[in-house]
Amino acid sequence: MRALKTSLPIKLLNGIGLLIVVAIFAMPFIWMVSTSLKTLGETMIFPPKWIPDQLIWQNFIDAWNSGPFLRYFINSIIVSVGILIFQFITVIPAAYAFARYEFRFKNILFGLVMMTMMIPAQLIFLPVFLNLSDWGILDTLWGLILPFATSAFGIFLLRQTFKQVPEELLEAARLDNSSEFKIMMKIMVPMAKPTLITLGLFNFITHWNDYFWPLVMTTTEKARTLPVGIAQLRQVDGGVAWNILMAGNVILVVPILIIFFFAQRHIIRAFTYTGVK
Repeated sequence: MRALKTSLPIKLLNGIGLLIVVAIFAMPFIWMVSTSLKTLGETMIFPPKWIPDQLIWQNFIDAWNSGPFLRYFINSIIVSVGILIFQFITVIPAAYAFARYEFRFKNILFGLVMMTMMIPAQLIFLPVFLNLSDWGILDTLWGLILPFATSAFGIFLLRQTFKQVPEELLEAARLDNSSEFKIMMKIMVPMAKPTLITLGLFNFITHWNDYFWPLVMTTTEKARTLPVGIAQLRQVDGGVAWNILMAGNVILVVPILIIFFFAQRHIIRAFTYTGVK
């Protein structure tokens, strides 16, 4: 009975602490949505109003019509999905090799792969920019996709998952005359599905929201993506229309929320996966 009494305050404190953390992370998003539905005058009121007097849905239409947002949206989808496809093609075999094969300089090569995670993109963008210019793919969607055709983090994460698969399972497949490619695609990949979905979601969010690289690598609207297009909403005469700018940001965030809603259970499984028992 005494243990029950002492546990109730602890649970209450944990609940309050959790609510505070959720509020801290949720408040910027709630404020963005609230501002996107206000008039321009309401965005300037102090103290600020969380709930607008009237919901102005026209802000989203004005934001969408302020530029070629359909092109930006399609470009963002092509770039984000294209990067995922290329990364899966390169990451899966590399992770499988590092997890299941023994070869010369394996640890050194894996260390070099990990070292690339420490190099910020801003440090190497100039040589990459010059290479893309030499190849003639600057200001194209290919120029936004190819520099991210592989992922050191993806190799590391998938390698850890592949290492948890029992060797006996692979030996049984080899005794059944299965090729290494078939083992990788028919056994390893399905068992790593939660990790692959998690990796895909993280990469999709990263490149969907990427502003720096498309800004540097594009000079015209034909290859620009949504973050660059939305940033241009600030470039208005007489000040920033914060309601229109926030409406544009809501348009940017909604696809990510939809994808996360459907993928969240796979993310939980990816970080609790312990292999076949």
